[in-house]
Amino acid sequence: MASKPKSDHDKRKQISIRGIAPVENVGNVKTSFNRHLHYTLVKDRNVSTPRDYYFALAHTVRDHLVGRWIRTQQYYYEIDPKRVYYLSLEFYMGRTLSNTMVNLGMQSACDEAMYQLGLDIEELEEIELDAGLGNGGLGRLAACFLDSMATLGLAAYGYGIRYDYGIFSQKLDNGWQLEEPDDWLRYGNPWEKARPEYMLPINFFGRVEQTDSGMKWVDTQIVYAMPFDSPVPGYGNNTVNTLRLWSAKAPNNFDLRFFNNGEYIQAVCDRNLAENISRVLYPNDNVFEGKELRLKQEYFLVAATLQDIIRRFKSSKFGSRESVRTSFDTFHEKVAIQLNDTHPSLAIPELMRIFVDIENMSWDKAWEVTIATCAYTNHTVLPEALERWPCSLLERVLPRHLQIIYEINQRFMNLIREKYPGDNDRLRRMSVVEEGGEKRINMAYLSIIGAHAINGVAAIHSEIIKADTFKDFYDVFPERFQNKTNGITPRRWLLLCNPGLSDVIAEKIGETWVTNLSELRQLEPFADEENLLRQIMKVKQENKMKLAAHIQQKYNVTVNPASMFDMQVKRIHEYKRQLLNCFHIIHLYNRIKKDPSAKVVPRTVMIGGKAAPGYHMAKLIIKLINNVARVVNNDPIVGDRLKVVYLENYRVSLAEKIIPAADLSEQISMAGTEASGTGNMKFMLNGALTIGTLDGANVEMKEEMGDDNIFIFGMTVEGVEELNKRGYNPRSYYEKNADLRQVMDQVNTGYFSPENPDLFKDIFNNLIHTDRFRLLADYEAYIECQDKVSDLFKDQLAWAKKCLYNIAASGKFSSDRTIGEYARDIWGVEPTTVKLPAPHEHADNSNSVPNP
Repeated sequence: MASKPKSDHDKRKQISIRGIAPVENVGNVKTSFNRHLHYTLVKDRNVSTPRDYYFALAHTVRDHLVGRWIRTQQYYYEIDPKRVYYLSLEFYMGRTLSNTMVNLGMQSACDEAMYQLGLDIEELEEIELDAGLGNGGLGRLAACFLDSMATLGLAAYGYGIRYDYGIFSQKLDNGWQLEEPDDWLRYGNPWEKARPEYMLPINFFGRVEQTDSGMKWVDTQIVYAMPFDSPVPGYGNNTVNTLRLWSAKAPNNFDLRFFNNGEYIQAVCDRNLAENISRVLYPNDNVFEGKELRLKQEYFLVAATLQDIIRRFKSSKFGSRESVRTSFDTFHEKVAIQLNDTHPSLAIPELMRIFVDIENMSWDKAWEVTIATCAYTNHTVLPEALERWPCSLLERVLPRHLQIIYEINQRFMNLIREKYPGDNDRLRRMSVVEEGGEKRINMAYLSIIGAHAINGVAAIHSEIIKADTFKDFYDVFPERFQNKTNGITPRRWLLLCNPGLSDVIAEKIGETWVTNLSELRQLEPFADEENLLRQIMKVKQENKMKLAAHIQQKYNVTVNPASMFDMQVKRIHEYKRQLLNCFHIIHLYNRIKKDPSAKVVPRTVMIGGKAAPGYHMAKLIIKLINNVARVVNNDPIVGDRLKVVYLENYRVSLAEKIIPAADLSEQISMAGTEASGTGNMKFMLNGALTIGTLDGANVEMKEEMGDDNIFIFGMTVEGVEELNKRGYNPRSYYEKNADLRQVMDQVNTGYFSPENPDLFKDIFNNLIHTDRFRLLADYEAYIECQDKVSDLFKDQLAWAKKCLYNIAASGKFSSDRTIGEYARDIWGVEPTTVKLPAPHEHADNSNSVPNP
């Protein structure tokens, strides 16, 4: 691999925080790198590929994790703390190499070692494939939480599924989204450790029979869950926690008859059906699909995880090494289970099955312990996203669990009858078993009944679920409902992805903000210091130039780095209102065409995100944006005053490039639909200003930074409710606003699709007749607010001052703060400041726990 000359800036990067690499550390890295190239990859420099170099570096960094990893698990075994188990069907981890180097404080040493070997570390980092085991915010939040739990020193474990194929790779073909499989494991994964010796049996189907000792689930089909462990290092504390992902494996035994009747080959092939459980991530987290495979995935995760948790609970050291816990009365004192949305909610009936059917606990005691152990995070108020499983499907796949759910519901209904005698309508509304048509199980209701804490993920979201979505349950269990505003890890989302800004901040206020983001408030007194503002502007401009070069190379679109970089990157969904952004682009285009000599603030609008493969309207919106881009970008009258770029295959590693370069962040969902958002926090932390509605975490961002440092427009939650009560007529907005009418008519009549004039009629008809997310009602306010944005951008120092206030106000939105609140308010554990000693990498670890 050819090396690129390093500038003085490159050589100095991150000196203030990551330190100058000691010569001996650089030497150790080079030695280890060459050893792995030779012995692990069986290559020499003459035949090695860039991917070989990446793997050699990854193994080198991993070596520095292993001793700490084992020592951390030994430490937990010795002190026997209460352990936190975070169950999530999604972990959107992204890349691991750079994040691990940052958390271990060895990025400078690795950077210098690669430079001395004639390699470019940034090129090596680009080779790593994203671990895209999530759709978006829910999975990325889980990844940030793992980082914070390790950084805070919590004895915590992430549990999920090791999908062979993650979120699909998005390709654009003539503006249409095409999905390609994300075979992220095709070259292997240097960060994981397979543990086939610890495979666990998972049961499906079968029947339930009554025995003398109680109900038994028999005649089941077995699939095995094989664990793969990945290290999760904390920042600067030598703690390394574990993310355990389960992979489905078929049993090895065969019926010998297959050898004699000629069906042996088919029998071997049929084994793949069992392993389909962990084959692919469902590419949608906002619409519930009641598919059998999805149900199997959810149960597979919780059944394997609970077996693992109980095994660890029984074998934990307390008193003497030979002791074994046999009583589950204190289970909740040592185990906290967090359900990340309803996807792992089968943990509640599964825990009851284990306690009652296997461990012979009484129902009442088992239920008491289950509630005290489990907590539930709600991530959405969209009705179509709430899980409701058909009873007929549960009866076939998980017959014992359906019985247990029926029993849970019956006892709960008795409680409601006592509390609200004669209120049959309330009984109907609150029943976990929904009647009418096909009987279904409401998994959100089950999660609320079976958990001691239920939390929303932003203040406004938590109020909505108390006042509306789950009001009946809040009336019964007000003490269970909490708010835990989401957060992001400052390590990945500032220190790693924006080293230039990190240095500017560190030079001004020191380095403690990396683990205490509220320290950024110390920047506020310098808001009028022109030199600091110009440094922030300089870093932003450098990031924009890098991104412009990437766009030129990737999309062959030349963008003006001096233009406003206006970004909206998130899943494509009608409620997120990318369509409103697209209408603003058309509005700006029409304005330039109407008066080509008028002075306008140049903009480069970038939109990125994936649409669920079966979501027709979302895919049509992507096509419209790309068609608008084709018209705008090729109009010589427009020139570089307006450019539109669709960012193909948006993912974590791409977010790390674009967020530091953003000037404006679009968070424009209809008020009351976005639970929280975390992209908004990442843009804020990196010095972008936000245009948005009072929705999700935008409300708290506004409170933190002040009204003058964010652009708020549109209806509030109360305004939406009032409009709905009056009766919403979208056509009236179309008819009375000439500008809006022109934009919509252009979409409707084929201005942006002359080859097929009817292509976008579905968009027009949907808006003019229904407009579920009230886009037309907010259009005029949005356009006016965007004009204010443009006016401010003309004064770069005034803009930079507001950017500084955004950065300074970001402290609340650290995932460290969020996890600290979970730990104290829900899990009953305290973050620890204990810093484990770094073991000698070749120390004797023979006392390690047999099965971590």
